[in-house]
Amino acid sequence: MNPLNRNIANVPVYTERILQFGEGNFLRAFANWIIHEMNKHAGFDAGVVVVQPIDHGLVKMLNEQEGLYTLYLNGIKNGKVISEHQIIDCIQRGINPYENYADYLANAENPDLRFVISNTTEAGISYNASDKLDDAPQTSFPGKLTALLYKRFQIFFGASDKGLIIIPCELIDKNGDNLKRIILQYAADWNLGEAFVEWVHKDNIFCNALVDRIVPGYPRDKMDTITKELGYKDSLVVEGEQFHLWVIEGPESLKEEIPAKTCGLNVVFTNNMEPYRTRKVRILNGAHTTLVPVGYLYGIDTVRESIENDIVGAYLRNIIFNEICPTLDLSESELNQFGNDVLDRFKNPYLEHALMSISLNSTSKYKTRVLPSVLEFIKRKNNLPQGLLFSLASLILFYKGERNGEAIALKDDQTVLDFFEKQWATESIEDIVKNTLSNTNFWEIDLTRFEGFQNAVTNHLQTIVSKGMKAALVNLEKNQ
Repeated sequence: MNPLNRNIANVPVYTERILQFGEGNFLRAFANWIIHEMNKHAGFDAGVVVVQPIDHGLVKMLNEQEGLYTLYLNGIKNGKVISEHQIIDCIQRGINPYENYADYLANAENPDLRFVISNTTEAGISYNASDKLDDAPQTSFPGKLTALLYKRFQIFFGASDKGLIIIPCELIDKNGDNLKRIILQYAADWNLGEAFVEWVHKDNIFCNALVDRIVPGYPRDKMDTITKELGYKDSLVVEGEQFHLWVIEGPESLKEEIPAKTCGLNVVFTNNMEPYRTRKVRILNGAHTTLVPVGYLYGIDTVRESIENDIVGAYLRNIIFNEICPTLDLSESELNQFGNDVLDRFKNPYLEHALMSISLNSTSKYKTRVLPSVLEFIKRKNNLPQGLLFSLASLILFYKGERNGEAIALKDDQTVLDFFEKQWATESIEDIVKNTLSNTNFWEIDLTRFEGFQNAVTNHLQTIVSKGMKAALVNLEKNQ
């Protein structure tokens, strides 16, 4: 059976307009798919040159397949379970700058180059003081990009129309702002001059971006079946879920340059991405964190099984739409759509997401993902969000470390584990709740100072302990 190549696929060649740092599963299942869709349906004509950001990677394999690979998208789409696949053809070639730095730097001379995208892991946007302009290559991703930008500035004599739109996808807050800050630091370190600094400020656009798609990656255990189905060998098959979201913070002109809306893609252009980041953290991540102790102590092991359970599923839907969404500032229709998308993602039959895999550091996750919704609900409604407090009570019981007589493999900071071990060994439920809620090392605030908060959590915990999780959830639903 032949390997995938452009003779087999018979795909077009595109103008090299995008430089991409990173060749991993996420960018290929997310950004490259979006580019592919815009090329196909909106005449974007954007070819991608992939730069391998570290000395070991997939560029050699990518070049052997002439930039092509097969993407499977599996999940719920428009209410239906769908698995579909296609060959993604936007990548034109890959470069390993550790083997051919000159080839990498030559991209600066390309007059058609307009965009830079990246996913070099959260640690990729970092400053390395040992990087120098004449390194070949620089160690850090920002160092490599600074060298390329400076070369481009020189080649085109600082022409304003040769600046780039830079969209990092690394999962850190204000990724574009941080990347720009480091590039300007290198400009100072390397004495690149005020004219270059001004060109970076004035003629290059650094976008903050938020990305969202679950990408399981290479389906190793299914490759024999997939190869028979495809009829060719593909060493770079990648799987992703159906849902996708790309929020790009930048000027209004981006909408004209990136024709995502023409294709019906879920790409949001905004001058303030914070509401979207907050929505994701509180609804998607917050629902996960809320669910873990409730579902697991109920006797369920996966996210999908939790949603499919009538009692636990109803509990989580109530949490999302009646306690989390009312604390957010986007439109009701946007919030409801995102909430429904989250539930569809949780029900994806192609993903087996274990609750215990989400349980790592649950206390700090509750603080960052759930507690803001609790406090905002109290502020806006002058009432307590009983479902979210029920989850907190369940979390306290979860840290007792036992389910149906079997030990729970708790994973958290040792000080957290030691705290709860001490509580459950010596204290009454009333004291356990009081000591937990007043622990400012956990929450940075004494939660007992909110009227009714401590009593609500205590009552929920007593009900769960005395009646069991199922009966406690039924009781919660009756009283809401």
